[in-house]
Amino acid sequence: MHTQSTPFELSTWQGGEKGQLRRTGWQGKSPEWGEITVASLPHAHDNVRATEVTGGQIPRAVFQSRGIQVMVTERPTLNGATLRVGDAVVYLKRNRWGATHRGRALHMKYAGDRYRLWAVNRREYVLMREADNEDRGVTVKVKETGIGKWKRVHVSVTGRALGADMALALVFSGVDRSVLTRRGAVRAGLSRIFHVAADSAMG
Repeated sequence: MHTQSTPFELSTWQGGEKGQLRRTGWQGKSPEWGEITVASLPHAHDNVRATEVTGGQIPRAVFQSRGIQVMVTERPTLNGATLRVGDAVVYLKRNRWGATHRGRALHMKYAGDRYRLWAVNRREYVLMREADNEDRGVTVKVKETGIGKWKRVHVSVTGRALGADMALALVFSGVDRSVLTRRGAVRAGLSRIFHVAADSAMG
């Protein structure tokens, strides 16, 4: 069901059963979507990182990445990534060499709808569901503010959103999105060149 959403915010959160790995993320409440939690998932392997979002009125979404690149990060990255909403796989595609923030946007396809997610800067991003013949689309803006225990995630929505729109937008608050920024894309490009050169030298 399409819903008009009022702005809301999430606060830093941590949890986890005693004796298990600590889970960290965000938690808060939306008048329309109920209690929402974005949390890291315990990883069985060093080269796997995952984040999930759950809530009363939104479907569960899980973003996971695999590879050596995540061994030095706390969050999953956009490289080697898979994304599911419920049991459905979300198609992901991006142009690593895009010259602008929108040019580097992550393109997604889920349940027949097309989405784009781009960085405004390292702490703010936008998810847009594209308009079609039946719907005008929706835009969800997510911005992180504060430091330490005063960190907050502010969420605002333009248009009438679906639960899947909110799940897709919010799960990325627990993902390393740095490659969508100009500086992050440059660092990632230099890293790829270094690894190719190192592999060639070893070969």
